[in-house]
Amino acid sequence: MDFVKRTIDLAMKNVEEGGRPFATVIVRDGEVVAESPNRVAQTNDPTAHAEILAVREACKKLGTEHLTDCDFYILASPCPMCLGAMYYCSPRQVIYITTREDYAPFYRDDRKYFELDTFYAEFNKPIDERRMPMIQQKSAEAIKVYQRWKELNAK
Repeated sequence: MDFVKRTIDLAMKNVEEGGRPFATVIVRDGEVVAESPNRVAQTNDPTAHAEILAVREACKKLGTEHLTDCDFYILASPCPMCLGAMYYCSPRQVIYITTREDYAPFYRDDRKYFELDTFYAEFNKPIDERRMPMIQQKSAEAIKVYQRWKELNAK
């Protein structure tokens, strides 16, 4: 099976149905484990990116949060949220078909605090210099959650 073509076809179908131009196909041992187009427009859920939805489906189906023996086919180089999710589930490899630079003349998705062109520079700034206001409200009780986790999960 041509997984690159399948990914492109899934994204094109989504565009034809009013969705955004992204899709992901997750493959294990030559078989599709999960796939999804981007569903942000259809669900009004800003986390409903193709990679996130496919990862959720694959992990549920395989009964694990680790996808180390899977290959991911994604239409475009991932956004920071999807990249983070992929680092967490650690696929064997990620095959991306196009880049933001390639599709920039045709698609933009700027947000109040987030533009793909500038996000990584924003992310590298100290917290108090970022565009999105972030205020720490310390509580000594918070660390107890982590202490309890360690107690319950110590090996």
